[in-house]
This record gives sequence, structure tokens and C-alpha cells, in this order.
Amino acid sequence: MAVFLYSENKMKKVLFFKTLTIIAASLFVSCSNLGYGISYMNHDIKLDKINKVLYLNPEIYPDFEGIEEPTYQAFFSATTDTLYKLGNIKVKRIDTEMPYDDIDVPTLKVLCNNNMADLIIVPKVKYFKVGLGRYVLSNQVIVTMKSYDKMGNLVMEVFYDTYNGSGRLIGSAENSVKIGTTGAIQKMFKKFQQRKAIGTPIS
Repeated sequence: MAVFLYSENKMKKVLFFKTLTIIAASLFVSCSNLGYGISYMNHDIKLDKINKVLYLNPEIYPDFEGIEEPTYQAFFSATTDTLYKLGNIKVKRIDTEMPYDDIDVPTLKVLCNNNMADLIIVPKVKYFKVGLGRYVLSNQVIVTMKSYDKMGNLVMEVFYDTYNGSGRLIGSAENSVKIGTTGAIQKMFKKFQQRKAIGTPIS
């Protein structure tokens, strides 16, 4: 009887520590991915091959004097560099902005039709206020993107938080915009690759 109780207690201890290990590992994975991910995925539509992508100017929040031009430059630089690495996908910038939370879907369909594009990306760059009184903006940003197909269907929404995504401060605001933009695009197009919409491997 004593042997049985000893074995049972020993088994309980082993199971307890295994459970703790699994929970700790799960928390680590969750925390490491907390800063970026997919907010929405439309599994009900079939994606055709993506040959040409349009992207709009990002909506910038807050609307703060002096940050628009450097934000645009950093965003366009990262978007162009990242998308061109996808190889045979054509990329075109549409020099207009659209409210991120009030998407004009008919306009997106017209833009895709007029430019013979398969996908259009609507982005947003959000800065954070730090301190009190006047706006002093943090160098950390959240970049979010919605992608629509040429029929006006919302395909996917992704986000990248440059602080939580990297777990550290990463220099200038311009650098944060580049990192967030690159991270969001890579997340989106890796998923497109999994769905066989693009053929180029994404690192």
C-alpha cells in the first residue's frame, strides 16, 4: 500500500511539472507574438494569383503637424523595398489617403479595375503621445493594413506594434515606421503564400 501511494504521488509531481512546462512555453510563444499578427482573415473567398498590388497613402494618427512627410517617406521606402523582393509582383502607389475605419469599397474596386490590379492595400500608422500637455510623440508606432481583392472583398487585416513586436526601443520614429511596415507586409504575404496566391518564398 505504501509503495502504491509513493508511486501515485510521484506521478502527480511529474504531471504537475510537465503541466507547468507546457503553460510556460505557451506563455512564451504568446508573448513573443503579441506585437504582430492577423486581426482578420477571410477564408470564404478563393484567392487568384496576385500579379499586381496597389497601395494607398497611410492614414496617420494623430493628425499632427510635421509628421506626415517623414512618415510617408519611411512607409513608401519600406513598402517598395519589401514588395519588390517578392519578385514578379508589380507594385504601384496610389497617391491618395482613405479613412481606415471608413473604407470606400466601390472606389477600391475602381482603382483595381483601372490599374488592372489583383489586390489593394489600405494602411494606417498610429503614433503614441507621451508626457503631459503638448503632443510629444513616441518613436514607437503600430502599423495596420487591410487588403482587398479586385472584387472589393476584405481579404485580410494585419498589424505590427514596433515595441511589442521587437521587445525593445528601436531608435527613430522613421525607423519604427519602416520596421512596422516591413513586418506587417511580410506577415500578410506569408499568409498569401500559404494560400498559393504568390509563389515567391518570403523570408
